[in-house]
Amino acid sequence: MEHSKRNIKLALLTIVVMSLLVGCKSDGEEIEQPEKIYYDQAQARMASGNYFGAIEALEAIETRYPFGKYSEQAQVELIFAHFMNSETEAAHSAAEKFIRLHPRHPNIDYAYFMKGLSSYTRDRELLIRFTNTDISNRDISGAKQSFAELTEFTTRFPDSQYVPYAKQRNIYLRNMIAKNELAAADYYISIEAYVAAIRRANYVIENIPNSSENFRALKILENSYSNLGYSDLLNDVREVLNSNYLNEESKQTSDKKSWSWNFLKRSKPEEI
Repeated sequence: MEHSKRNIKLALLTIVVMSLLVGCKSDGEEIEQPEKIYYDQAQARMASGNYFGAIEALEAIETRYPFGKYSEQAQVELIFAHFMNSETEAAHSAAEKFIRLHPRHPNIDYAYFMKGLSSYTRDRELLIRFTNTDISNRDISGAKQSFAELTEFTTRFPDSQYVPYAKQRNIYLRNMIAKNELAAADYYISIEAYVAAIRRANYVIENIPNSSENFRALKILENSYSNLGYSDLLNDVREVLNSNYLNEESKQTSDKKSWSWNFLKRSKPEEI
């Protein structure tokens, strides 16, 4: 009798322990799913704007099926998902990783494009987009990097479908960089450091010749030469202004509408 009671207790204890082990497993480990289910989940989540969830599904493919059927496409779409989730550093890193691992992939142009686009996105912020906030007087080192990377992209892939967008973006960035240089020149003029102002204005004219700020740069030179008494250089600048910018005083250019984020779409998934 005593022996049978002990057996019943042992059996009950075994059941309890097994239940706890199963419970721990179900709570701690996610059941692995087929690769296509993860991919379909990612597509559905991106379609609904759930980019955080899409990243989770795409990273599951990358981790669990690194050589699978959907692995390379998942890595491409991970760039876009990170970007749309405002994780621009992660998007840039994902693009660099894809370029390193798959230099001959059909979507390699998209990776280069998104790499350049991800380097500078401060103008994507709602507060900046819907107010008159001028971001040209802030730190724009990222804008310079983005300009360089998008220039590399257009040089490498002149026939890419993304080239028109990259060129539009670079016009916007070029004007911003020029404005940043001239914001510094304006400061130097305010403290009567005219030589430093001349250096900034000449940099814009010589190195960013097609920006929207050429007229403003020439006016800074005119002001600086006048205050320094450089009459020959002053006459030269005024001659350029009269020849090329006669009606510019009343027409101030603006690049506020030269770029829109609304075009951005994922790379087209390959037939798998």
